[in-house]
Amino acid sequence: VRSYPSDPMSKDLWVNIDQMDKDKVKIHGILSNTHRQAARVNLSFDFPFYGHFLREITVATGGFIYTGDVVHRMLTATQYIAPLMANFDPSVSRNSTVIYFDNGTALVVQWDHVHLQDNYNLGSFTFQATLHNTGRIVFAYKEIPIEVSQISSVNHPVKVGLSDAFVVVHKIQQIPNVRRRTIYEYHRVELTKTKITNSTAVEMMPLPTCLQFTSCSACISSQINFNCSWCHRLNRCSSGFDRHRQDWVDNSCPDETKDKMCDIVDTTYLYPFTTTIVAKTTSRGKEATAGKETPSTSHPPTSVPTEGKETKQNWIKATVCRSPELPFKKVPGTHPLHTGLILGILLVMLIMIAGVLITVYIYHHPTSAASLFLIERRPSRWPAMKFRRGSGHPAYAEVEPVGQEKEGFIESEQC
Repeated sequence: VRSYPSDPMSKDLWVNIDQMDKDKVKIHGILSNTHRQAARVNLSFDFPFYGHFLREITVATGGFIYTGDVVHRMLTATQYIAPLMANFDPSVSRNSTVIYFDNGTALVVQWDHVHLQDNYNLGSFTFQATLHNTGRIVFAYKEIPIEVSQISSVNHPVKVGLSDAFVVVHKIQQIPNVRRRTIYEYHRVELTKTKITNSTAVEMMPLPTCLQFTSCSACISSQINFNCSWCHRLNRCSSGFDRHRQDWVDNSCPDETKDKMCDIVDTTYLYPFTTTIVAKTTSRGKEATAGKETPSTSHPPTSVPTEGKETKQNWIKATVCRSPELPFKKVPGTHPLHTGLILGILLVMLIMIAGVLITVYIYHHPTSAASLFLIERRPSRWPAMKFRRGSGHPAYAEVEPVGQEKEGFIESEQC
């Protein structure tokens, strides 16, 4: 993130739409004449946002762009690009407009001479957001009559920055044909509001993400600020927290990626009358040698050469099978009833200890997978909202209640 307060660079980042091709400059009538409205805008290019390519966005009168696929009444909560989110109402002035311009490589959205609905006398605001096909985002400010930190957030949230989330769909078994959508915000960028003044600009450059890697080797060897893992079932590289979170979990990718290995080996072999055997295989280039085996078997494990010239070590664990002809020996003096009672007591104690440890872990790690699992199944903790479907010009009639804005969890129900 680079900010240019009252710097000549900020003037270069401001896009003068008046000098652009008038046929490509569009003034949206609904956005210019109503309050708290949003309209879909199709892009002529792929815009990468948190590693996801977008071809459609939603421009809102409230000074922000919504990037989510599911349109609902609480667009201000997450999945936004907000140069200056506030309670703007273009309908209170004839000079207020929301215009946008797409030149094939960038989209410019400008909120031109917009006023705050609850404080018209403060003056008009003029600012814009530019989305480049490289993922670069520019916020430019021409007229900011007051400090952004002084704008009231009673009737509308006031935010400057970025946010993204993933949506998880749950089926309710008790009620057929009813699904519950839960939105989890996994990342947010908040810019300092005091630096947003007249003739300033903010430039944000995208960082590499796991989604850009298309092979297993490049994924697990990546040196970026994310813990990338490769899922063979989806043939995808991910950190587990992006918009494809539900597919990642539904295909058991978190369990598959624990070992962080690219080789898929069938490791099931039968070894009657033996204990567990671990064979270490070492491969260099195309040559591979296997360690010595202690049991006798007609199907010994074989080594698998790895790609490249690096030396890698793969551990192949053999499955232990007990011969059905060898019965378990009964230990003299042990009564089955006493043994069952002791095992039951031990099991209860283990469950109680595990419950305490899980509670402590969740308390200190609120963003862990266990915490998200419990949050998904406690809908009474979060405000409900209804999703709109089939609307060409969706509106967000309500926003988060005062003092009820959550840091990343919004839950909704849909029939």
